[in-house]
Parts: sequence; structure tokens; C-alpha cells
Amino acid sequence: MQINKYYLAALSSFIIWGFFSLALKPLHDYPSLDILFYRVFLATVLLLIINLIFRKKIIKNDLQILKNSQTNQKFKAIFLTAFGGLLLILNWFLFIYAVNHVSLKSASFAYLICPIITTILAFFILKEKLSSWQWFSVFLCILSCAILSFGHLSDLFYSLTIAVSFALYLISQKNNKFDRFVVLTVQMVIASIIILPFFPFYSGQIPSEPIFYILLIVIVIVFTIIPLFLNLFALKGINSSTVGILMYTNPLINFVLAIFYFKEEINQMQIIAYTLILISVIIFNERFFFKKK
Repeated sequence: MQINKYYLAALSSFIIWGFFSLALKPLHDYPSLDILFYRVFLATVLLLIINLIFRKKIIKNDLQILKNSQTNQKFKAIFLTAFGGLLLILNWFLFIYAVNHVSLKSASFAYLICPIITTILAFFILKEKLSSWQWFSVFLCILSCAILSFGHLSDLFYSLTIAVSFALYLISQKNNKFDRFVVLTVQMVIASIIILPFFPFYSGQIPSEPIFYILLIVIVIVFTIIPLFLNLFALKGINSSTVGILMYTNPLINFVLAIFYFKEEINQMQIIAYTLILISVIIFNERFFFKKK
């Protein structure tokens, strides 16, 4: 089976997200909620400008399709888009809360168990089929996560909540048939509306340093709009379970950066766990890596 554009889109999105820390680390002195607020607001403005100026025909086409759809199809499209926006902002907020008030490990661990949850939910909700090798891959993922969670069971609840919210986002958007860029724009508008009432009470002083806005633009374009669009585009052509397992590309890159770029200390258990994750990703996608007769 040849690697197609949908598979490459999913893989590219998680490779991009894997390098997110390079843009985020220089902003460690700024409150996490401020980064979240400005990230969502700026992404929403940019998406609206792009759609309203360059993609008017596509918007009109989607509106016409929605208008001509049956009532149940209209409700499904509106619900999936709105629900996706809610899940997206919930996931980001829970991640920030975990980093600030629980532990960084709980937030990081969430994106290690998210692919497993996505794969299992896709099996039960979307009825996506898994081969015996893919189930074995899921088992290896569970084993690796069990190794990493050893001694940190108290953080598991927050990790599960974060993971489930993003897994549900991926699964819910699988059957959303409208233009992915328009869908993403609507979802970011919904996210902005949700957090706007909290901005006056929970935001800090307006940043004045140019580096904040330069890095924020990079975060919004490179690490928010592009990978989210690639993610939604990939769901048009491949299973949610495949997208979920490819998510492990993200923590694997983070792990490599932590060792060789940020010079963080690692232990033997982490090496074993991440090696198992790498093996599980290869096994899950063996039909892409190895041609079968």
C-alpha cells in the first residue's frame, strides 16, 4: 500500500507539532493563559481574513450545500463543527491547567495515551477495523505508557481527561464533510467566543516586547493553523486510528529534542518506553512501510 497525501498530511502535522517547544520555550516567562488567549484570538483573525478575502467562493459553496441538505444533515454538520470547537478549546485549557496546577508530566503523558484512546474509540464508535498486528501495536503502546506512568498514578486522571478530549475531537471530525479550512475557521471563532469573557479577568498585562508577538505569529501559523488543517485534511482519507497512532511522532520528536537540544536528563525506563513507542508506530503502519504481494 503506497503512502498517500492524507497519510503524509497526518504525519506532517505531528512532525510540526513535535518542534513546538522550540517556539514555546522562549516564552516561558509569560503566563500560559496569556499565550493561550493571544494564540486563539490571532489564529481566529488570520483565518477569517484568509477565508473572507481569498476563499469566498468556497464559503458560498459550503453554505449552498448546507442550505440544500436535509434537516438531519444540517444538524449533524452544525453539531460536529460546534462540538469540535468546544473540544479544541477544552483540550487546550485542560493542557494549560495541567501544566500550571498539576504537573508537566501529567500534561505530557496525556499525549502519550491519546493515540491509544483514539484508536480504541475509533474501533467502537466509527467501527474502524484493526489487524492483529495493529492490536499488538496498541498493546505495546499501553505497555510503554504503563512504564512511563509508574509512580505518577495521581496525575493519571488529568492525563486521561486531556487525552479523551483530543481523541473525541479527531473522531468527531472524521465525518465532517465540509471544507476543512472553513470548518477550522468556524471552530476557532467558537473557541474565541468561549474564552473572550474570561480574558479581562485572567489575562495579565498586555505584552510590550516585540519577541512575544513575533513568536506568537510563528506559533499561530506554523504550530496551530497549518497542523490543525493538515489533521482535518488527513481525516478525509485515512482512519482516525491511523491518525491517532501517528500522533506518537510528536512525543518521539520531543524526546529527541529533550536529549540533544535541551540537554535534559533521562533514565533507563524512559529509553525503554520510548523505544517501545517507536516500535509500535512502525508495527501499526507496517502496511505503509512494507509492500505486500
